[in-house]
Amino acid sequence: MKQEKIDRINTLYHKAQAVGLTEEEKAEQAALRREYIQAIRASLRGNLNNISIQEEDGSITDLGKKYGKVGEE
Repeated sequence: MKQEKIDRINTLYHKAQAVGLTEEEKAEQAALRREYIQAIRASLRGNLNNISIQEEDGSITDLGKKYGKVGEE
């Protein structure tokens, strides 16, 4: 997510705390928050899919392939 959108989320939050938002601004804020949450989830999923663990027997388990369905396409 671009910094401009994050700044806009913060601006709308501060305006909501100070004077309130119009219906259009509330809708914009909700849409921006949904987009932000989707970006965070995608980032977290990408990070988790790149984790590998070494088992006690020395083998490597790629958690992205095992649980994240990475490489199935």
